[in-house]
Amino acid sequence: MKRRCTAWQSSHPGVIVTLLLVLFCPLVASSSVERNGFVISEPLIPINEIYGGGPPRDGIPSLDDPKFISASDAEFLSPDDKLLGMSVNGVKKAFPIGILDYHELVNDAFNGQPVTLSYCPLCGTGVAFNPMVEGKHLEFGVSGLLYNNDLLMYDRNTDSLWSQMEGRAISGPLKGSYLERLPLEHTTWRIWRERHPDTLVLSGETGFYRNYGASPYPAYDKSRRVLFPLSNYDKRYHPKEMVIGIELGDRTKVYPFFELARGKSPLADTVNGKVLSVEYSVKDRSARILDNKGEVLTSVTAYWFAWMAFHPGSDVYTFEE
Repeated sequence: MKRRCTAWQSSHPGVIVTLLLVLFCPLVASSSVERNGFVISEPLIPINEIYGGGPPRDGIPSLDDPKFISASDAEFLSPDDKLLGMSVNGVKKAFPIGILDYHELVNDAFNGQPVTLSYCPLCGTGVAFNPMVEGKHLEFGVSGLLYNNDLLMYDRNTDSLWSQMEGRAISGPLKGSYLERLPLEHTTWRIWRERHPDTLVLSGETGFYRNYGASPYPAYDKSRRVLFPLSNYDKRYHPKEMVIGIELGDRTKVYPFFELARGKSPLADTVNGKVLSVEYSVKDRSARILDNKGEVLTSVTAYWFAWMAFHPGSDVYTFEE
């Protein structure tokens, strides 16, 4: 096996953060390799497109015993702060992006319903899963590996590697298994609190020393630079244009925020025979997709480059006057 390697680090107030990578090493010329302590054998994705992001296994620590506070006690949040919000089993919770940037995974439960919440800072993607597979409750950690710039999670039960965007195990004993995705909203504290004043909020008292008030990826969302190679690169929009995408059966459709901002909200649409409504807030630059009963559908807010890397054949909404 041969490796192409470069090194790059950046310091950040209070913490050293590896932004690009310590070892930029794609895995090549082998059907089986060991990386970050994982034996990757004949994965379901090209092995030479799996990259080391720098940190070792669990170098980015998941939150396995998360603490929550009331909305009134979440004084560290400003109205414009972005978060992932979920409502499961009558419980509402908000997970600030400022905290998720440093941890990426939260192993949690909502009134007995286990939930794994994931966030990939490089792709801007928040995805929530039911971690029950074949009757077993899986606990997830951060592998330190990436595919299409996206987080590869691993379950501590079997050491299988999972693609966050696909929700699929790409190597290991559970290879080929899928996780059930759960609806969430990628929005601001202002919107989420207005909709759910009784929400709980993930506490910044995580047991780790991190400056949650400062991003470890400053100006990343404005740059055109994508840090790692992609299996598909679509140049129609700025690579960091925010979009919301949905997958229904064998069809996918993506709605760039640039296009949503040109029209009125909500936007009525039909995807693969299903009637839906896309709500977009210009002020908050956030969107969600609802069914015809007003229920939140499972969707993904992401950077344009990330959605199209995984869904190159996706239909793309464009505004028409």
